[in-house]
Parts: sequence; C-alpha cells; structure tokens
Amino acid sequence: MSQALLAVLREIVGPAQVLVDGDRSAYEVDWRQRWHGRALAVVRPGSTAEVAAVVQACAAHATSIVPQGGNTGLVGGGVPDASGRQVLLSLARMNRIRALDRDNLTMTAEAGCVLQVVQRAADEAGLLFPLSLAAEGSCTLGGNLATNAGGTQVLRYGNARALCLGLEAVTAQGEVWHGLAGLRKDNTGYDLRDLLIGSEGTLAIITAATLVLHARPAARMTALATCDSLEACVALLGLAQRRLGATLTGFEAMNAFSLALVARHMPQLPQPLPAAAWTVLLELSEADGAERARAQFEAALGDALTGGCISDAAVAESVAQSRAMWHLRESIPLAQSAEGLNIKHDIALPVSAIPAFCASTDAALDARWPGMQLVNFGHLGDGNLHYNVQAPAGIDGATFLQLHEHAVNEVVFDAVMAHGGSISAEHGIGALKRDELALRKDPTALSMMRAIKLALDPHGVLNPGRVL
Repeated sequence: MSQALLAVLREIVGPAQVLVDGDRSAYEVDWRQRWHGRALAVVRPGSTAEVAAVVQACAAHATSIVPQGGNTGLVGGGVPDASGRQVLLSLARMNRIRALDRDNLTMTAEAGCVLQVVQRAADEAGLLFPLSLAAEGSCTLGGNLATNAGGTQVLRYGNARALCLGLEAVTAQGEVWHGLAGLRKDNTGYDLRDLLIGSEGTLAIITAATLVLHARPAARMTALATCDSLEACVALLGLAQRRLGATLTGFEAMNAFSLALVARHMPQLPQPLPAAAWTVLLELSEADGAERARAQFEAALGDALTGGCISDAAVAESVAQSRAMWHLRESIPLAQSAEGLNIKHDIALPVSAIPAFCASTDAALDARWPGMQLVNFGHLGDGNLHYNVQAPAGIDGATFLQLHEHAVNEVVFDAVMAHGGSISAEHGIGALKRDELALRKDPTALSMMRAIKLALDPHGVLNPGRVL
C-alpha cells in the first residue's frame, strides 16, 4: 500500500518533491535534537491545491500526516513518529506573499513564508508586522499560527491570533476552506479562524493567512535595567505601564544565571551593566515625536532609580546598541543549548503571582536537587516565563533530564496550577506535554476539545498523538 501511495504522491507534487532517500534529518529531527522520527516520505507541495490532493490521497490510504513549517518547535509537534508510516508534509515551498493592502493594513501570505520575510515585506511597504521571536529567521508563518506564537511584543500587539484576520486551510477530508477575507468584524457564526490558530495541525492544515499590519513606529527606545529582586521587576513594570502606557512594547526579564551562560558561551556579546539578580530589557515604540519619547523614557527610568525599583540602567544610543541589547536576550536559548540539555518549561502566570511562584518553586527544586541551576527568563510583561532547570555542575545534562524530568515537571507544574497559571504559554502542547494536559486541563474543556477533534478529523489523519 505504501508504494501505491508514494506513486500517487509523486503524481501530485512531482517526483523531486517526494523525498524517500538520503539525509532527511532536517525534517525528521527537531531543533532540540530530542525528537527523532522516520517518515514514509517527506512531501513538499507547492500550492494549496496540491496540499488538498495530498491529504485526500493519504486519507484514502489510511496514512496520517504531520504538517511542518520551519521545524523550530520545542514540544515535538512537528516531527513524525518512528514508525516509518507517516507522511511528513512540509509547507516550505509555499512561500509567496500573495497580496499587501496598504489601505486595509493587511497582508496575505502563504504558510511557508519565513517570519523574517513577512516582517521585511511589511517594512518595505512602510508598515510593521510586529510578531517577533528568536527563531524568526527560520520559523514560518504556518507554524507561528498553528502554535499561536507569542514572542517579544505581545505586551502591545498580542499573540499570533491577534495578528491574523483570516485563514486558508485544508481539512482532514482534503477540502479547502477559503477564509482569507481581511475583515475586522465578521460575526457570521463560529470563529473557525480562532479554532484553527493554536490547534497545532490537528484540526486542519493552514496554507495561507491574512495578517494585520500596523503603522511603523517612528521612534524606538531600548534600555537595560538591573533589579535586586523579581518584586522590583514587577514594580518596574507597573511604573513603566503607568508612565509610558501603550507605547511600552517590550518588557523582558533575565535572571543572573541566564546572562552568565551567554557570557560563558558568547563572550563577544557586550553586557553593558554589571551582573545583578535580574536584568530587564525595556522597549518603547512611538508613532512620532522621538525627542519627546526619549524624554518620557528616560524620566520613567529616572523615577524607577529614585524609587528603588532599579539599581542601574543603560539606554541604547543607536540602532546598533538597541540590536545588541536584543541580541543579548535572544542569545539565551542558544547559550542554553551550548551548555547542554535542560528541562524546559514555557509557563504563564498572572504577573502579580510570579515573585511568589519563583520563590517557592526555586526553593522546592533546590531542596530536592541541590545545586540545580535555573535559567529563568522571558516575557515578564505578559506573564510568560521560560523557567528552565539545568543540571547541577558536573552532572551531564542529558542524564539529569532522563532521570529527573518527570519529577521536576511535577514540582513545577503543581506550582504553576496552584498559582493560577498555564503549563504552556506560547510553545504549544505537541507530544511533550500531551499527557500533562490530560492531567491538568479542566475535564469539561478536554471533553469539548475531543469532540471538536472527532468532528473535524474522525479518522485521526492530522498530526495524531499531539495535543490530545
């Protein structure tokens, strides 16, 4: 049966776009080098019609499909299992910007567009597509929407869901939903767009999207500030929100160990402030009035210094310095990777609960695994922490993960739930957190989710074993 399916797939997309031999690790191994799969074939359609035909063929041959964008996911949601029976559907060839409507402030782009390409197309039109994350040079739009990616500007612009007005998608039956209308108001029934965004390829395959664009800021101000505690970071956030309002675009917090890892593995990157318990990166974006914006920004930092929220600050004097500050923050995941495997947590909490959560959870972890190191950083402005546990010095990271991941997760996730949080903020559930979701999600919500999955994909063709 597999040979018959392969023959059909070659007819649909062309023999060169059905990969069955050679090195396929770029598709079958995830970015963290943790998930290693083996696909029946890697299929690379070039159009929505080809995606629909591939889905129809796979459904007819009872073969499941794993959709994949840039393969930058962190929860094992975009690589095949080890059975050798799944089709890996790469959307990488579907990378066209179909339209840009300046008056409507929208862009329509295909799922395989690299995020940085989408950003650049908006910029060349004098506009802004504000979704921004460390993997933007390789992650793709379809994956961003399938996981409802967040990134560094959620505080002002929202997650990927808030930046999408419409979708084109292929259902589990191989039908095409044409939902690309760039409408900000469309109250005609269930919101299928919001249902598919964040569904991780389990309900339909996103092939294109109509995106929300914004006016490009005329001025951006970036600064680093040091704080003695998380409580001080939260106080600084409150002060910045009161003084800067909606112009506050980014608010990132980094603990001392996360920046120490960057210094260890990337010593060429400047760190303009002395080491402190916490370092915060703030960014302001203003439509006009650069001088006034800078004055407001510096006045707010001055008040924070006088009030004791911060102990020191450095304001970027140029675009290059601003980029260097962001590069410091965005290099933390790479520094972690160079240090070795660690136990990652992408969690969301009410901002007000973060200091208490960290204090109690830090202590609980250290009591059980003395010497463990916490790489704690993330989007404090929207309550999203990357709360990662590194092995104690002298212990191999892979061994520590293998022996203790379940127990560490139990401590962390119990604390997250106790503080009213979520076990996944922006990375999704994938395969990594599927069993945790079953334990921790409200039973009624799980029942509704399973009913939706059964209704839209009754034969389990799309990304089985993920989320549910």
